[in-house]
Amino acid sequence: MQKKRKVKLHLRISLFTVFIFFLDLSVITGLIVIHNYRFKSFWIPTAMTTMSHKYLAYTLYNEDEVNKIMSQNYIEKNTEKINLDDIVIGSTGKKRYSNKYEKELFTKDKGNDIYKTIRIEEPKYKGWLIGIYDPSNVELAVSKGLGKYGQSVNKLVLNNDGLVGINGGGFEDLDGWGNGSVPYGTIIQDGEVIWTHSGGSGGLIGFTKEHKMYLTYEKPEKAIANGMVEAVEFGPFLIVNGKTSKIHGDGGWGTAPRSVIAQRKDGVVLFLIIEGRLPGYSYGATLNDVIDILARYKAYNAANLDGGASSTMSIEGKLWNRPSAGGEYGGRTVSNAWIVTNKKNKPALAPVKKDYK
Repeated sequence: MQKKRKVKLHLRISLFTVFIFFLDLSVITGLIVIHNYRFKSFWIPTAMTTMSHKYLAYTLYNEDEVNKIMSQNYIEKNTEKINLDDIVIGSTGKKRYSNKYEKELFTKDKGNDIYKTIRIEEPKYKGWLIGIYDPSNVELAVSKGLGKYGQSVNKLVLNNDGLVGINGGGFEDLDGWGNGSVPYGTIIQDGEVIWTHSGGSGGLIGFTKEHKMYLTYEKPEKAIANGMVEAVEFGPFLIVNGKTSKIHGDGGWGTAPRSVIAQRKDGVVLFLIIEGRLPGYSYGATLNDVIDILARYKAYNAANLDGGASSTMSIEGKLWNRPSAGGEYGGRTVSNAWIVTNKKNKPALAPVKKDYK
Protein backbone atom coordinates (compact mmCIF):
# COMPACT_ATOMS: atom_id res chain seq x y z
CA MET A 1 0.00 0.00 0.00
CA GLN A 2 2.81 2.37 0.95
CA LYS A 3 4.55 1.58 -2.34
CA LYS A 4 1.42 2.48 -4.34
CA ARG A 5 1.16 5.82 -2.52
CA LYS A 6 4.77 6.58 -3.35
CA VAL A 7 4.18 5.72 -7.02
CA LYS A 8 1.11 8.01 -7.12
CA LEU A 9 3.05 10.77 -5.40
CA HIS A 10 5.93 10.47 -7.87
CA LEU A 11 3.43 10.47 -10.75
CA ARG A 12 1.80 13.66 -9.47
CA ILE A 13 5.18 15.30 -9.02
CA SER A 14 6.17 14.28 -12.55
CA LEU A 15 2.92 15.63 -14.02
CA PHE A 16 3.34 18.86 -12.07
CA THR A 17 6.92 19.16 -13.32
CA VAL A 18 5.77 18.67 -16.92
CA PHE A 19 3.02 21.27 -16.39
CA ILE A 20 5.51 23.81 -15.02
CA PHE A 21 7.88 23.08 -17.91
CA PHE A 22 5.22 23.79 -20.51
CA LEU A 23 4.02 26.83 -18.59
CA ASP A 24 7.55 28.22 -18.53
CA LEU A 25 7.95 27.38 -22.20
CA SER A 26 4.72 29.22 -23.03
CA VAL A 27 5.81 32.28 -21.05
CA ILE A 28 9.25 32.32 -22.67
CA THR A 29 7.72 31.86 -26.13
CA GLY A 30 5.26 34.66 -25.43
CA LEU A 31 8.03 36.99 -24.31
CA ILE A 32 10.04 36.20 -27.42
CA VAL A 33 7.02 36.85 -29.65
CA ILE A 34 5.97 40.17 -28.11
CA HIS A 35 9.54 41.46 -28.25
CA ASN A 36 9.93 40.44 -31.87
CA TYR A 37 10.03 43.53 -34.11
CA ARG A 38 7.79 42.02 -36.79
CA PHE A 39 5.16 41.16 -34.21
CA LYS A 40 5.35 44.66 -32.70
CA SER A 41 4.98 46.17 -36.17
CA PHE A 42 1.89 44.05 -36.76
CA TRP A 43 0.26 44.29 -33.34
CA ILE A 44 0.64 47.98 -32.49
CA PRO A 45 -0.58 49.61 -35.76
CA THR A 46 -3.41 47.08 -36.03
CA ALA A 47 -4.63 47.88 -32.52
CA MET A 48 -4.17 51.64 -32.93
CA THR A 49 -6.36 51.77 -36.05
CA THR A 50 -9.36 50.17 -34.36
CA MET A 51 -12.17 52.31 -33.04
CA SER A 52 -12.49 50.75 -29.60
CA HIS A 53 -9.43 48.54 -29.00
CA LYS A 54 -6.44 50.88 -28.93
CA TYR A 55 -5.86 49.71 -25.37
CA LEU A 56 -4.59 46.39 -26.77
CA ALA A 57 -1.43 48.13 -27.97
CA TYR A 58 -0.74 49.43 -24.45
CA THR A 59 -1.57 46.08 -22.85
CA LEU A 60 1.68 44.63 -24.19
CA TYR A 61 3.81 47.75 -24.67
CA ASN A 62 4.47 51.06 -22.97
CA GLU A 63 3.74 54.43 -24.54
CA ASP A 64 7.32 54.98 -25.73
CA GLU A 65 7.33 51.64 -27.57
CA VAL A 66 3.96 52.36 -29.16
CA ASN A 67 5.09 55.81 -30.30
CA LYS A 68 8.35 54.41 -31.67
CA ILE A 69 6.60 51.78 -33.80
CA MET A 70 3.97 54.22 -35.02
CA SER A 71 6.71 56.70 -36.05
CA GLN A 72 8.23 54.01 -38.28
CA ASN A 73 4.91 53.23 -39.96
CA TYR A 74 3.48 56.25 -41.73
CA ILE A 75 2.25 57.59 -45.06
CA GLU A 76 3.66 60.52 -46.94
CA LYS A 77 0.54 62.54 -47.70
CA ASN A 78 -0.18 62.58 -51.43
CA THR A 79 -1.07 66.19 -52.21
CA GLU A 80 -0.85 65.95 -56.01
CA LYS A 81 -3.79 67.71 -57.64
CA ILE A 82 -6.04 65.24 -59.39
CA ASN A 83 -6.23 65.58 -63.16
CA LEU A 84 -9.85 64.95 -64.14
CA ASP A 85 -8.99 65.27 -67.82
CA ASP A 86 -7.16 61.93 -67.57
CA ILE A 87 -10.48 60.16 -67.00
CA VAL A 88 -12.22 59.46 -70.30
CA ILE A 89 -15.44 57.64 -69.53
CA GLY A 90 -16.30 54.77 -71.86
CA SER A 91 -12.89 54.70 -73.52
CA THR A 92 -12.26 50.97 -73.01
CA GLY A 93 -13.92 49.62 -76.16
CA LYS A 94 -11.21 47.09 -76.90
CA LYS A 95 -10.88 43.35 -77.18
CA ARG A 96 -7.26 43.18 -76.07
CA TYR A 97 -6.50 43.46 -72.40
CA SER A 98 -3.23 44.24 -70.67
CA ASN A 99 -3.51 41.30 -68.26
CA LYS A 100 -5.75 38.47 -67.13
CA TYR A 101 -7.31 40.61 -64.41
CA GLU A 102 -8.50 43.23 -66.87
CA LYS A 103 -9.96 40.49 -69.05
CA GLU A 104 -11.70 39.06 -65.99
CA LEU A 105 -13.18 42.47 -65.21
CA PHE A 106 -14.63 42.96 -68.68
CA THR A 107 -15.90 39.41 -69.14
CA LYS A 108 -19.41 40.31 -68.06
CA ASP A 109 -21.71 37.96 -66.21
CA LYS A 110 -24.56 36.72 -68.35
CA GLY A 111 -27.56 39.04 -68.05
CA ASN A 112 -25.64 41.65 -66.04
CA ASP A 113 -24.01 44.57 -67.84
CA ILE A 114 -24.10 46.92 -64.84
CA TYR A 115 -21.47 45.35 -62.59
CA LYS A 116 -19.11 42.40 -62.23
CA THR A 117 -18.40 40.58 -58.96
CA ILE A 118 -14.90 39.14 -58.54
CA ARG A 119 -13.64 36.98 -55.67
CA ILE A 120 -10.27 37.99 -54.19
CA GLU A 121 -8.30 35.18 -52.54
CA GLU A 122 -4.77 35.40 -51.20
CA PRO A 123 -2.98 33.26 -48.58
CA LYS A 124 -3.59 35.76 -45.75
CA TYR A 125 -6.85 37.41 -46.76
CA LYS A 126 -10.01 37.13 -48.81
CA GLY A 127 -12.39 39.68 -50.19
CA TRP A 128 -14.54 40.93 -53.05
CA LEU A 129 -14.02 43.36 -55.90
CA ILE A 130 -16.93 44.85 -57.82
CA GLY A 131 -16.43 46.61 -61.14
CA ILE A 132 -19.17 49.13 -62.06
CA TYR A 133 -19.08 49.76 -65.80
CA ASP A 134 -21.05 53.03 -65.91
CA PRO A 135 -19.94 55.51 -63.21
CA SER A 136 -23.23 57.43 -63.54
CA ASN A 137 -24.81 54.53 -61.64
CA VAL A 138 -22.68 55.28 -58.55
CA GLU A 139 -24.10 57.60 -55.91
CA LEU A 140 -23.88 58.38 -52.21
CA ALA A 141 -26.59 57.14 -49.85
CA VAL A 142 -26.94 58.69 -46.39
CA SER A 143 -28.70 57.40 -43.27
CA LYS A 144 -32.21 58.77 -42.80
CA GLY A 145 -31.33 59.36 -39.16
CA LEU A 146 -28.13 61.31 -39.80
CA GLY A 147 -26.98 62.64 -36.43
CA LYS A 148 -29.35 60.31 -34.55
CA TYR A 149 -28.80 56.80 -35.86
CA GLY A 150 -27.05 54.93 -38.64
CA GLN A 151 -28.25 52.19 -40.96
CA SER A 152 -26.61 49.06 -42.35
CA VAL A 153 -25.15 49.19 -45.85
CA ASN A 154 -27.79 46.68 -46.91
CA LYS A 155 -30.56 48.97 -45.60
CA LEU A 156 -29.05 52.00 -47.34
CA VAL A 157 -28.95 50.08 -50.62
CA LEU A 158 -32.55 48.84 -50.33
CA ASN A 159 -33.90 52.23 -49.24
CA ASN A 160 -32.39 53.86 -52.34
CA ASP A 161 -33.41 51.20 -54.89
CA GLY A 162 -29.79 50.14 -55.20
CA LEU A 163 -28.18 46.95 -56.43
CA VAL A 164 -24.79 47.06 -54.72
CA GLY A 165 -23.27 49.00 -51.84
CA ILE A 166 -20.13 49.49 -49.80
CA ASN A 167 -19.64 51.50 -46.60
CA GLY A 168 -18.27 55.03 -46.87
CA GLY A 169 -16.78 57.45 -44.33
CA GLY A 170 -16.08 57.04 -40.63
CA PHE A 171 -18.11 58.15 -37.64
CA GLU A 172 -17.77 59.07 -34.00
CA ASP A 173 -17.95 56.27 -31.46
CA LEU A 174 -20.57 57.41 -28.94
CA ASP A 175 -21.34 54.19 -27.13
CA GLY A 176 -18.16 52.12 -27.28
CA TRP A 177 -19.43 50.32 -30.36
CA GLY A 178 -20.48 53.10 -32.68
CA ASN A 179 -23.98 53.28 -34.13
CA GLY A 180 -23.05 55.31 -37.21
CA SER A 181 -25.09 58.32 -36.16
CA VAL A 182 -22.44 61.06 -36.13
CA PRO A 183 -20.14 60.95 -39.18
CA TYR A 184 -16.71 62.52 -39.08
CA GLY A 185 -15.83 65.39 -41.36
CA THR A 186 -17.91 66.63 -44.28
CA ILE A 187 -20.62 65.02 -46.37
CA ILE A 188 -21.58 66.53 -49.72
CA GLN A 189 -24.74 65.43 -51.51
CA ASP A 190 -26.36 66.94 -54.60
CA GLY A 191 -23.70 69.64 -54.67
CA GLU A 192 -24.39 70.87 -51.12
CA VAL A 193 -22.74 70.36 -47.73
CA ILE A 194 -25.34 68.43 -45.73
CA TRP A 195 -23.10 67.59 -42.78
CA THR A 196 -19.92 68.85 -41.17
CA HIS A 197 -18.32 67.66 -37.96
CA SER A 198 -14.88 67.70 -36.36
CA GLY A 199 -12.56 64.74 -36.62
CA GLY A 200 -12.36 64.41 -40.39
CA SER A 201 -9.80 61.74 -41.27
CA GLY A 202 -8.34 63.01 -44.50
CA GLY A 203 -9.57 64.54 -47.73
CA LEU A 204 -12.79 64.60 -49.68
CA ILE A 205 -13.57 61.42 -51.62
CA GLY A 206 -16.32 61.74 -54.17
CA PHE A 207 -17.48 62.38 -57.72
CA THR A 208 -18.11 65.31 -60.02
CA LYS A 209 -21.27 65.92 -62.03
CA GLU A 210 -19.41 64.25 -64.94
CA HIS A 211 -19.10 61.13 -62.74
CA LYS A 212 -15.33 61.41 -62.40
CA MET A 213 -13.79 60.43 -59.09
CA TYR A 214 -12.52 63.53 -57.30
CA LEU A 215 -9.93 63.30 -54.50
CA THR A 216 -8.99 66.60 -52.90
CA TYR A 217 -7.85 68.36 -49.73
CA GLU A 218 -9.66 71.52 -50.77
CA LYS A 219 -12.29 73.13 -48.57
CA PRO A 220 -15.76 71.72 -49.34
CA GLU A 221 -16.97 75.00 -50.85
CA LYS A 222 -14.06 75.13 -53.27
CA ALA A 223 -14.46 71.45 -54.19
CA ILE A 224 -18.14 72.08 -54.97
CA ALA A 225 -17.22 75.11 -57.07
CA ASN A 226 -14.84 72.84 -58.99
CA GLY A 227 -17.60 70.39 -59.80
CA MET A 228 -17.83 67.98 -56.85
CA VAL A 229 -21.44 66.94 -56.25
CA GLU A 230 -21.11 64.21 -53.62
CA ALA A 231 -18.38 63.20 -51.21
CA VAL A 232 -17.41 61.84 -47.82
CA GLU A 233 -14.33 62.78 -45.84
CA PHE A 234 -11.87 60.00 -45.14
CA GLY A 235 -8.59 58.59 -46.40
CA PRO A 236 -5.79 58.22 -46.99
CA PHE A 237 -5.65 58.61 -50.75
CA LEU A 238 -3.91 55.51 -52.12
CA ILE A 239 -3.51 56.35 -55.80
CA VAL A 240 -3.72 59.76 -57.46
CA ASN A 241 -3.25 60.17 -61.22
CA GLY A 242 -1.87 56.65 -61.40
CA LYS A 243 0.82 57.35 -58.76
CA THR A 244 0.71 55.35 -55.54
CA SER A 245 1.20 56.96 -52.16
CA LYS A 246 4.50 56.37 -50.37
CA ILE A 247 3.73 54.04 -47.48
CA HIS A 248 6.42 53.35 -44.90
CA GLY A 249 5.95 50.04 -43.11
CA ASP A 250 2.23 49.49 -43.05
CA GLY A 251 1.52 53.21 -42.98
CA GLY A 252 0.41 53.01 -39.37
CA TRP A 253 -2.84 51.37 -40.46
CA GLY A 254 -1.93 47.82 -39.52
CA THR A 255 -3.51 44.68 -40.94
CA ALA A 256 -7.30 44.88 -40.94
CA PRO A 257 -10.55 44.60 -42.89
CA ARG A 258 -10.56 47.22 -45.67
CA SER A 259 -13.03 49.14 -47.81
CA VAL A 260 -11.75 51.03 -50.85
CA ILE A 261 -13.26 52.95 -53.74
CA ALA A 262 -11.36 53.53 -56.99
CA GLN A 263 -11.76 54.50 -60.63
CA ARG A 264 -9.96 53.47 -63.79
CA LYS A 265 -9.00 55.87 -66.59
CA ASP A 266 -11.96 54.60 -68.63
CA GLY A 267 -14.36 55.59 -65.85
CA VAL A 268 -15.05 52.10 -64.50
CA VAL A 269 -15.53 52.34 -60.72
CA LEU A 270 -14.13 49.68 -58.37
CA PHE A 271 -15.50 48.75 -54.95
CA LEU A 272 -13.08 46.61 -52.91
CA ILE A 273 -13.77 44.84 -49.63
CA ILE A 274 -11.13 42.85 -47.75
CA GLU A 275 -12.39 40.60 -44.96
CA GLY A 276 -10.29 40.41 -41.81
CA ARG A 277 -9.86 39.70 -38.11
CA LEU A 278 -11.25 36.23 -38.79
CA PRO A 279 -8.48 33.77 -37.75
CA GLY A 280 -8.22 30.72 -39.96
CA TYR A 281 -10.23 32.40 -42.70
CA SER A 282 -8.96 35.92 -43.43
CA TYR A 283 -6.58 38.02 -41.34
CA GLY A 284 -6.99 41.29 -43.22
CA ALA A 285 -4.77 43.39 -45.47
CA THR A 286 -2.34 46.27 -45.26
CA LEU A 287 -2.74 49.37 -47.40
CA ASN A 288 0.09 48.10 -49.63
CA ASP A 289 -1.82 44.84 -50.13
CA VAL A 290 -4.83 46.84 -51.25
CA ILE A 291 -2.76 48.93 -53.66
CA ASP A 292 -1.34 45.74 -55.20
CA ILE A 293 -4.87 44.45 -55.86
CA LEU A 294 -6.00 47.75 -57.37
CA ALA A 295 -2.94 47.86 -59.62
CA ARG A 296 -3.95 44.52 -61.16
CA TYR A 297 -7.23 46.05 -62.28
CA LYS A 298 -5.62 49.31 -63.47
CA ALA A 299 -7.06 51.68 -60.86
CA TYR A 300 -6.00 55.25 -61.65
CA ASN A 301 -7.38 57.00 -58.57
CA ALA A 302 -8.21 55.30 -55.27
CA ALA A 303 -8.98 56.13 -51.65
CA ASN A 304 -9.29 54.21 -48.42
CA LEU A 305 -12.72 54.21 -46.76
CA ASP A 306 -13.67 53.31 -43.19
CA GLY A 307 -12.45 49.81 -42.36
CA GLY A 308 -12.51 47.34 -39.49
CA ALA A 309 -15.95 46.14 -38.44
CA SER A 310 -17.49 48.81 -40.69
CA SER A 311 -16.23 47.09 -43.85
CA THR A 312 -19.43 45.73 -45.35
CA MET A 313 -20.73 45.01 -48.84
CA SER A 314 -24.29 44.48 -49.98
CA ILE A 315 -25.33 42.82 -53.24
CA GLU A 316 -28.91 42.29 -54.41
CA GLY A 317 -30.37 42.77 -50.93
CA LYS A 318 -27.88 40.53 -49.08
CA LEU A 319 -24.94 41.13 -46.80
CA TRP A 320 -22.21 39.80 -49.08
CA ASN A 321 -18.97 39.73 -47.14
CA ARG A 322 -18.07 38.37 -43.73
CA PRO A 323 -17.66 41.41 -41.46
CA SER A 324 -15.39 41.07 -38.44
CA ALA A 325 -18.38 41.81 -36.19
CA GLY A 326 -22.10 42.36 -36.49
CA GLY A 327 -22.71 39.89 -39.31
CA GLU A 328 -25.40 38.11 -37.34
CA TYR A 329 -27.68 41.14 -37.58
CA GLY A 330 -26.85 42.30 -41.09
CA GLY A 331 -23.67 44.30 -40.52
CA ARG A 332 -22.68 47.34 -38.55
CA THR A 333 -24.80 50.48 -38.83
CA VAL A 334 -22.99 53.28 -40.65
CA SER A 335 -23.72 56.87 -41.61
CA ASN A 336 -23.32 56.56 -45.37
CA ALA A 337 -22.51 54.20 -48.22
CA TRP A 338 -21.52 54.29 -51.87
CA ILE A 339 -24.17 52.45 -53.82
CA VAL A 340 -24.90 51.35 -57.39
CA THR A 341 -28.32 52.02 -58.88
CA ASN A 342 -29.89 51.13 -62.22
CA LYS A 343 -30.66 54.57 -63.59
CA LYS A 344 -31.32 53.36 -67.11
CA ASN A 345 -34.19 51.14 -65.94
CA LYS A 346 -32.73 48.06 -67.56
CA PRO A 347 -34.39 44.64 -67.12
CA ALA A 348 -33.84 42.83 -63.85
CA LEU A 349 -30.36 41.41 -63.52
CA ALA A 350 -29.57 37.72 -63.55
CA PRO A 351 -29.04 36.39 -60.00
CA VAL A 352 -25.50 36.67 -58.71
CA LYS A 353 -23.95 33.46 -57.39
CA LYS A 354 -21.94 33.50 -54.20
CA ASP A 355 -19.45 30.72 -54.80
CA TYR A 356 -17.88 30.23 -51.41
CA LYS A 357 -18.89 28.82 -48.05
